Amino acid sequence: MSKVQPALLRGFDQEYLPQEQLQFNRLVEIIRRNFELFGFVPIETPAAERKEVLTSKGGVEKEIYALTRLAADDDEASIKGALHFDLTVPLARYVAMRERELPFPFRRYQIQKVWRGETPQARKGRFREFYQCDIDIINRDKLSYLAEAEIPSVIHSVFREMGIGEFRIRINNRKVLKGVLQGFNVPDDNSAVVLRSLDKIEREKSSVVLEDLSRAGMSDAQASRLFSFMSTKRDTNETLGALSESAFQNEMCKTGTAELRELVAAVRKFGVPESAFCIDLAVVRGLDYYTGTIYETTLNSYPELGSICSGGRYDDLASYFTDTKLPGVGISIGLTRLFSKLREAGLLHAVEKTPTEALVVTMDHRYLDWYLDIARLLREAGVNTEVYLESAKLRNQLAYADKKGFRLALIAGQSEVERNVVQIKDLSAQTASEFPLAEVVSAVKSALEDSIKREAADGIGP
Repeated sequence: MSKVQPALLRGFDQEYLPQEQLQFNRLVEIIRRNFELFGFVPIETPAAERKEVLTSKGGVEKEIYALTRLAADDDEASIKGALHFDLTVPLARYVAMRERELPFPFRRYQIQKVWRGETPQARKGRFREFYQCDIDIINRDKLSYLAEAEIPSVIHSVFREMGIGEFRIRINNRKVLKGVLQGFNVPDDNSAVVLRSLDKIEREKSSVVLEDLSRAGMSDAQASRLFSFMSTKRDTNETLGALSESAFQNEMCKTGTAELRELVAAVRKFGVPESAFCIDLAVVRGLDYYTGTIYETTLNSYPELGSICSGGRYDDLASYFTDTKLPGVGISIGLTRLFSKLREAGLLHAVEKTPTEALVVTMDHRYLDWYLDIARLLREAGVNTEVYLESAKLRNQLAYADKKGFRLALIAGQSEVERNVVQIKDLSAQTASEFPLAEVVSAVKSALEDSIKREAADGIGP
């Protein structure tokens, strides 16, 4: 029989070794714990939605994966579903369907895979299958600006606990962007093209952005002045001051600037330090979706990683599904992309190789019941325990324990069984002591505490 070449599909190739998966799971748990710390509740929506739901907000159909059955008849080859490409459209459908059952303001978090048919670029962290971690606060009719101010507080809490270095939550406002373009006399029908050009400020050379602005119909002098104003780095107060200049005293810019001032004051009240956030006019995103505040977060020492989470304020989440006005604000962490870039930059914390803490060695299969009883006692006490079930020499079992990353090995041969004792070996310290069977549980817990303290002192573990 011919063999099938074991290989992964391009863009679906984020597959980890167990220790890497434990690192990934650690980040998921940090995100989940912090989301819940701020009162967000979990939901999960199906991987597939009806096609008309996914395309309701103008989703790019060429990026959406439709469902088919390999063995279906021609008339059944394509069913009416497709895989969701983000978590926002499913959220809109979910809220519209369950509006009467939900408490408002509705604060939800969602950690799920999404699928997007874009060109995969592993070096840039772009994949076709990836995890997103979203939070949103949605209300009926109106939503307080305080909800917008709380989002940076949640993100600050998440990334501070991850311990991935200094980061900056960069904040802007769509109304400010529109007002600035009005101040530079950019026609409304040309503003989207200009904003798409400005969106490249962080990723492209200035010459590329200036050329784009020229192609968008701006004179060289006008393009140069706009680029300089938008790309200049200022602190938050300086940016707010710059927006108060006479050139930007149109209604749109004044409204957006007032919203930013109010937001900044509230973000400070939420306890986010000045070093962790700023107003940055170069943040341009969500041209057709976000209506007010927008966010992007970057690592200070690794700006080349780009935004590690982003989001913003929208006026009406579910207008395609219900007549109820549902304004909201949300942000999303692209966890698969973030994990790949943190791993590449060496910013991931080392974790234990296995979640199992103790290995019960099988010295003699005549005493299997004895070994299984020890494992049962440890598990009942909350100690993750594995029994080595195969026939192997002691050195091979200990080599297995070392490779897999156990902290302790419990060893008992005929002599130990007859004396009703167990040898507990600390595999990292390479020390061993005997304990009566009645004291094994307490001895194991004490040995684990010592091992964890020693690893913490050495900078190992979460």
